[in-house]
Amino acid sequence: MANKINVIVTARECRNNNERLIRKFNKKVKKERIIEQVKDRRRYKKPSVVKKEKRKRAHRARLREQLKKQRAIERRNRRNK
Repeated sequence: MANKINVIVTARECRNNNERLIRKFNKKVKKERIIEQVKDRRRYKKPSVVKKEKRKRAHRARLREQLKKQRAIERRNRRNK
């Protein structure tokens, strides 16, 4: 069975602002990759293609993390000067 995904947004959390509620919901759905999973499952993909895409996603995530750390270090260095 697939993992249960918890995408709950309360009105209280968004101070009863409907637009903020929708934006927050969309952000959570995007983060959990729900829409992407549905699109991926529309057509069959060979296991080799799935693995290749997974590797590509992991590589991009690693690069993103490295850039994030590098920017944080640069910000700290700017403050200390």
